Order: sequence, then structure tokens, then C-alpha cells
Amino acid sequence: MHYTKLEIKDLNRIKRLRLMNSITGIKSANLIGTLSESGNTNLAIFSSVVHLGSDPALIGFVMRPNNNVKRDTLNNILETKHFTINHVNSNFVEKAHYTSLNFNEDQSEFDYCNLESFYIDNYSPPFVKESKVKIGLKLHEIIPIKSNGCKFIIGEVEHVLLDDGINFIAEGSIDLEDSNSVGVGGLNSYYTMNKIAELPFPRLSTTPASEMNKFWKRKI
Repeated sequence: MHYTKLEIKDLNRIKRLRLMNSITGIKSANLIGTLSESGNTNLAIFSSVVHLGSDPALIGFVMRPNNNVKRDTLNNILETKHFTINHVNSNFVEKAHYTSLNFNEDQSEFDYCNLESFYIDNYSPPFVKESKVKIGLKLHEIIPIKSNGCKFIIGEVEHVLLDDGINFIAEGSIDLEDSNSVGVGGLNSYYTMNKIAELPFPRLSTTPASEMNKFWKRKI
């Protein structure tokens, strides 16, 4: 099967949307929590969260164009300059999925999707209590993407909250299997994530080709 640029453009809108959203593979599923200046909580699911660096510790995500559609997440971040990122786990996938509905500003997704908010001292935006990995961030930078009108929102990590049941597999690396975190494929397909390997830091002497050469030398 081969789709050219022209054939992709000629696909009906829904098929093109689903194809483009699924070919990039499984992305992490996260709920972004915000609070408006007037005190309204908001929660929205995103599959575009990415690590950008560790010093300073930066994480970003993509916000779709406004197109006359209200973006409470973006508006709240602009107002308060803070937000949270919360891993979705398999225990509340369906609840998280329904945060994508277009609620009114005064209708909290926490209430309508039956999720519980969680707060820490001296930090205003809500975390998701059910999430086992929670991150609190301060707005660092917003980069407009001229190609399609999206915005890349970058936050600096201020808080990391980990469930007591999460172990470390290496110095500083958490075991994501313990978090029971899930991924998104396409628009509405969710996947569990299981570790299949723990590999050493890559070096030229340990590449697959190098190991194969050692094998053949032993044979000779």
C-alpha cells in the first residue's frame, strides 16, 4: 500500500485525520490540568507531550489551532502561567478519554468525567489524584508553528510526584510498568506499555554488527 501526497490530500477528511494520527505510532497519554483566574478547573487529554531537556528540565506539548474553538487549557495557562501533566493509566482510561468533549468553561471535566483533583501547597493548578505520575510546570515559552497555526507550549518542571508503588530501574529512571501508564494510537485507541528490554548505553564496540563479527571470528 502506497499513498502519495496527492492521494493523501484527496482522502476524505476523517480518513486522512485518522491515518495521519496513527502512522506516528503510540504516544503517551496525559491529562493536562489547569485553573482559570476565576477558579474554574479544566482537564484535557493530550498525546503530544515530549521531553525537551533536563537542565533546565523542560517538557512541551502541542496545542491545536484556535479556529474559533475555545481552548480553555491554553487560556488558563496564559492567565496563571502554570499547569500540570498527569499520566493516564489503565484504571481510568475511559474517564480520561471523555475529557476531550467540549465542555463549557464553568463545567469541570473533573466533575463530568468522575476524576478527583489533587492539590499541593503553594501551587494552584490541579493534579489528577488517580494518576501515578504527576508533573507540575511553569510556563516557559510558547512557540507559534507557522505551518498550521498550532502552538508548542513549553513548561519548566517545578514538581514531580510519584506514586509510592513506583520503583526505579536505574539511577533516576522510573519503571513505567509500575505506573501502569498507557499510550494512544490514532484518535481513540489505547495501548498498555510493557518493557521488552533493558539495554546498555550504546557503544561502537557493542553494536549488533560488532557482536556478529565476534561470533564469526570465534567460529573461524
